[in-house]
Amino acid sequence: MSLKYISSNMSCIMKGLVQRPMEMKVKEIMEREINLAKLAGLLLTILGAWYLGYLFAAHVPEETIITSISNLQDIGKKQVLRAPVPKRQKCDHWSPCSPEDYAYRILSGGGKEKLAKICFEDELLISEEKGNVGRGINIAIVNYKTGKVTSATFFDMWEGDHSGEMMTFIENAPEGSLLLMVTHDDGSTRLKNDAKTLVENLGSKEIWNLKFRSSWAFIASKGFKLPDNIQKEKINHSDKKKNRYSGWPAEIQIEGCIPRNLI
Repeated sequence: MSLKYISSNMSCIMKGLVQRPMEMKVKEIMEREINLAKLAGLLLTILGAWYLGYLFAAHVPEETIITSISNLQDIGKKQVLRAPVPKRQKCDHWSPCSPEDYAYRILSGGGKEKLAKICFEDELLISEEKGNVGRGINIAIVNYKTGKVTSATFFDMWEGDHSGEMMTFIENAPEGSLLLMVTHDDGSTRLKNDAKTLVENLGSKEIWNLKFRSSWAFIASKGFKLPDNIQKEKINHSDKKKNRYSGWPAEIQIEGCIPRNLI
């Protein structure tokens, strides 16, 4: 092997050793510059987004932003179907009477706090709000033709002698009248037999069964006949084992629709 050949090989080796580190250094520099460019691009994007957000917030009303965010939050929420609120019917009936009928509802008293009520065509004829309800038997008289109340009062059957007054009140009701009756507290203690007979003649089947603090509701007509298929009367007696209130039975009610063409 000649000295010239050895010298040539050594020269190539040395040249390779010098050239490789230089190539690596160039590559590192290029990668660093690329990373710096990416970082600069990211910073510019962030700054651009911030500036656009600033402009948006400065020119769009806050209320619009809040509404938009709220709408976005609602996306994906499962829609809940809600039933419409039932329409209130006359005298708080569950189902409406036809326009050709009168609506009525008679509710007895229940305990000391819940006083009796008589409602006709969505008008309270006797109630605490009207200030004309009292202990005993409450009676409202309605002109059937007009549907308007002509008289309403109560007769105390615990104190005093009001049985005769009640009879006079009923007897003075003109022909073509509706009579709506209901008890609050006691309606029997001072109710005399001739008054019971008078109410029985109007169609009551429970008046003779009335006891101390019985809850009783009744509707009758004078001079014409009511349909057989409507609620006319209901009674509930005081029972220590079953009373809803202390010494008082649960309140009872009757309600219905009366045709306007009976006369």
